[in-house]
Amino acid sequence: MITYSPPRPIDKVPLIELGDARSPDSRHARAVAAELRDACSSAGFFYLAGHGVPQALLDGQLEWTRRFFALPPAVRQRVAMGNSRARRGFEPLATQVLDAGTPPDLKESFYLGRELAADHPYVRAGLAGYGANQWPDGIPGFREQMEAYLGELAALSVDMMRILALSLELPRHYFDAMMQEPMPMLRLIHYPPHPVDARTNQLGAGAHTDWGALTFLLQDDSGGLEVQNVAAEWVAAPPVWGTFVVNLGDMIERWTNGLYRSTMHRVLNRASGRSRYSVPYFSNPDFNARVECLPTCTDAAHPPRYAPSTAGEHLKESFELSYARGRTAQAQRS
Repeated sequence: MITYSPPRPIDKVPLIELGDARSPDSRHARAVAAELRDACSSAGFFYLAGHGVPQALLDGQLEWTRRFFALPPAVRQRVAMGNSRARRGFEPLATQVLDAGTPPDLKESFYLGRELAADHPYVRAGLAGYGANQWPDGIPGFREQMEAYLGELAALSVDMMRILALSLELPRHYFDAMMQEPMPMLRLIHYPPHPVDARTNQLGAGAHTDWGALTFLLQDDSGGLEVQNVAAEWVAAPPVWGTFVVNLGDMIERWTNGLYRSTMHRVLNRASGRSRYSVPYFSNPDFNARVECLPTCTDAAHPPRYAPSTAGEHLKESFELSYARGRTAQAQRS
């Protein structure tokens, strides 16, 4: 059992240098796991440096994101998310409400995931989050960039889950069996400059926690991301070149019985006066992966705080709830 200690308020997001900790033979892995435990229990957020993803690929990902949102509206609408059973595609501005009771978020986005054929068992079974992507016309090279990026982040996700396992005093490969048919989601996001006539408490992305396991955020240099610490203070997470901002989702908090934090965060794009582009990669395990208290995170004095569930059902419920709020908000405004 890992002894619980109250998290301390942070005044900045910590930085972790991954380096050679991904190697099975690395002595550095245990040291990184200790840093990770501290960051996950206190902040739930950290910058990740030394991750091994080529900088050219990161730069290209942001550039291709800009190019996608520069396409004519009619072209983007042809790949609308409503066309996809797998929840892939374009969603227009002000479609989602992440913070219940607030106006719709001021962002537009494009969803992608693992490309699976129609005869894949999970696709045939109609499991949410599995299927084919929609690819826009008039932007040659876009698919190749997206698939290369998805491949790099998939590999990084597996390695980070192994370091996470070490941080929880579990075998390094504890989570591997849950990552055989993962359901990651890649989201390209455009935040227009914050309008002067925005409604009260209307943000680019309202205060929320992420739903899945790990989120790897690539952001441009506009700023605007804020993280809430345990003292309920909002802390800026400005861009740090060459890093990802990584945060834990609700699944990790459930797995760890609250030892690790799924932290509230938000985006307000008003500092730069221009569009903000970001690319979160949501790393999620297999649809049927059990999300229940880990053996090192419970004892007689610390019984499980959350009911067991599966990763797929948890994500499905969270996704549908946030978009139902968006539909309600739009209906009330019309």
